[in-house]
Amino acid sequence: MEEVQSLQSPDGWLRGAASRIWAYWWIKMGGTIAFMAVFFAVYFYLLAHPQFAVTTVPRIFVDRLIPFQPGALPLYLSLWFYVCMAPALLRTKREMKSYAVAASVLSLVGFLIFIIWPTAVAPADVDPLLLPSLSQLKAVDASGNAFPSLHVAFAVFSALWFSRLFREMGTGPVPRVISWTWCAAIVYSTMAIRQHVALDALSGAILGAAVAAVQMRMLDAKS
Repeated sequence: MEEVQSLQSPDGWLRGAASRIWAYWWIKMGGTIAFMAVFFAVYFYLLAHPQFAVTTVPRIFVDRLIPFQPGALPLYLSLWFYVCMAPALLRTKREMKSYAVAASVLSLVGFLIFIIWPTAVAPADVDPLLLPSLSQLKAVDASGNAFPSLHVAFAVFSALWFSRLFREMGTGPVPRVISWTWCAAIVYSTMAIRQHVALDALSGAILGAAVAAVQMRMLDAKS
């Protein structure tokens, strides 16, 4: 009982988190950097070279309920910090290998859809050129490769992994609530800055959740 209470105390699970981050940190850091480099190289190539006619993903009633909010841009960009934190907490090579394979599968499924069915979203209802920070994003990452939203897919994939890791660490509910709130804010931001529409976000969430569910079931079956 004392051991469980120790793990659930802030000092206990924070020490556990630190030891997890330290474990194989050079592999996790190098692997994350390499993965992102390859991911963005392929992503931007497909964005610039669609193989077929580009389809505009329609807006639905959800999109009309979400106002254009350029202030959500920091939330959108925070995904790249969020997704790096989950693999940093992995503690075994088996987990790291499984995580890398699952993240690769998620990316490949998205890329295959982008090749077969290139998509984009309609231009923003507010001119992004009036907003320098947002116009820079639009210049680099045009609103293509829209369906499914890999931004949302990786946010949901990471949130599910955080939930698993926090349960293992005995953190209690607060970190999980914070993680899911952050994930929801990222999903919201993709629509609020008009980088994606609701159908993109929904398909991305399904993709991320499906890949994470299959991966975790396979991990549990082998344990």
